[in-house]
Parts: sequence; structure tokens; C-alpha cells
Amino acid sequence: MTSISTIQRKADYRITLDGRDLSRMIAPKLISLTLSESRAEEADTLDLVIDDSKNTFAIPKRGANVRVEIGWIGEPLVNKGVFTVDEVEHSGAPDILTIRARSASMTHAMHERREQSWHGQTLGSIVRTIASRHALKARVAEALAHAAIAHIDQTHESDMSFLTRLAKRYDAVMNIKDLHLLFMPIGSGKTASGRALSEIHLTRRDGDSHRYHVAQRESYTAVRAHWHSNGAGKRQSVVIGGENNRDVKVLPEDYASEAEARAAAKAEFARVQRSQATMDYTLARGRAEMFPELPVTITGLKPEIDDTPWLVKRATHTMTGDAGFTTAIELEARDDPTTERHRSHFRRPRA
Repeated sequence: MTSISTIQRKADYRITLDGRDLSRMIAPKLISLTLSESRAEEADTLDLVIDDSKNTFAIPKRGANVRVEIGWIGEPLVNKGVFTVDEVEHSGAPDILTIRARSASMTHAMHERREQSWHGQTLGSIVRTIASRHALKARVAEALAHAAIAHIDQTHESDMSFLTRLAKRYDAVMNIKDLHLLFMPIGSGKTASGRALSEIHLTRRDGDSHRYHVAQRESYTAVRAHWHSNGAGKRQSVVIGGENNRDVKVLPEDYASEAEARAAAKAEFARVQRSQATMDYTLARGRAEMFPELPVTITGLKPEIDDTPWLVKRATHTMTGDAGFTTAIELEARDDPTTERHRSHFRRPRA
């Protein structure tokens, strides 16, 4: 007789295709389910690989909507949102059906190039305008919504590419989930609606494998950004970070105002600091609640790893037909100004 504890260790999921629950039909034929969530310009992706040796399944149409929830038997499932079928492959023998889907609303229209100049706008107004154009609801964090943009050109550039460029300039997360266009600061510890994210605590026992990497190749002490003063006609600059001006990274773009140059320099400085230490961690027992931007701490490894506040950059959840479930997370050092010990790890020693 199977114990309850054993049953609870089995992975569980719910998959609906255009509103029809196919979970029971798929369950005995599932080879693998892989769901990847990213904060970057890449869409969240879903790959389903199904045994079709008995000709059980119809090939779904491209554009069909797939909703996915994952977790463990005996525990509430975590809703991972709606995906749109993008590619379908049928191969054999034995016959296998592979379905690839991307975040819903990452439509072809978002990738169509366009020409537009934006004058005297705020970041929030630009994001809301683009969201409305694609029938999305914008959720822009208060910390970013009122950032003033004097002028910026969208030249032969898709809305997706343009939003990605804006996100990089303001060190923001830009993503589309469940018909919402999300725009929020990286590492804020909050959702776009302002709800605080709970910090996840991991130990060595949680991990199946790990890879820690620290690099000095971008150990800049400061970032410089240039801007033009229309009144004086002079090219001026702002510098962010560092106790001195050695090892300064200079941004190639000239900005329309001091505020925009300062925002870009701050964003690049934060990115450089985060990227100096990275960590790949595969969890032996999948954690469906893992997603990009979650703050993480780890104990039981090296002091340098345990002392670093981490941030999830990407989470990949993998389920197999034998009810196995693992989660692989890509982490980067979290910018936590209250942790002086963390900040000192990545400063280049003075000569």
C-alpha cells in the first residue's frame, strides 16, 4: 500500500488547451514538461513532449492557448500562466508529439518594426501606450512610472526591442504575463503592484548540483554617462559609483537630459555589480514557486556564497513521465545596500 508521504512526493500538474483540461489524457503519455521563466526580453517558454505511439493526440493549432499549473500531489498547484502554441513537431517511430509555446501576448505584432519619436513623456506613459496598442494592461512600478524622458527615438525597432532597451536603461524587469505588461525595478523585492516578495531560504541539502562563479573582468568602480545641455550646447557627464575615478565604464550613448544620463549610469552600475557573482543551483525537489526576481539566501556552502544575497534571474522547471520534478535556477548577486559585507566581496583591491 502506498503511503500518503510517498504520494505527496509525486509531481502534479494541470494543463488546459483552449479551456479544455487535458491533464488526465496527457498524464500516462507525458515524456517531459519543461517550463522556463526569464526576466529578460526572452519570452517564458513551455515545452511538452508526449508519447503518441498509439495515435492518441491531435496536433494542436498554432495560436492555441495553453494554461499550465505545476506542483506536487497534496499541495496547491502554482499557476504559471497562459502560453500560446508557437511550434509543433511530430516525429517517429516511435511517434512523439512535441509542443512548444511562448508567453501569451508575445504576439507577432510585438516584434513588428515601427518608427516613432517620443517627446516629453514619462516612462509610465510610454509603457502604457505600447501596452494599449497590444490590448495589454500595463503594470508599472511607482519607482519608475514618473521617470521623465525628454526625447527618445524608436527607429526601425519593434515594440519588444524598444521596451527591452528602456528596461535596460532603467535597470528594470520587462515581461508579459497573463495579458499584463510588467515593468518594475530589478531586485526591488516587490511585484509591480507593490506586494513584497518573500525571501526564499535554501540549504545545501536542497541542491542536487551547484556552480558558483565570480569574475573581475567588469569590476568597474564607476559608470559615466554623457548628456547634452540644449541651453549651453555643451556635452556634459554624470558619474555613478566608486570612491575614485579609476576603472570607469563609459556608456556609448549620449542622453537628452541629465536625469536620463544619471538613470542610465545608475542602471549600468547596478548591473555590473550584480553580474560579478553568479550561481547556478539545481534543486533536487522542484519548487514551483520559484520565478525571476525572487530574493534568495543559501546556507551550507562556502562563506562567500552563504554571505551573498541572491536574486533569481531565470527558473527552469522540469517534470518527467515518472513524476519526477526538479527546478534549476540561475542566480546573480542581489544589490542589497544594507549588506556592507556583500558589497565588499566584489570591490577590486587597491594597488
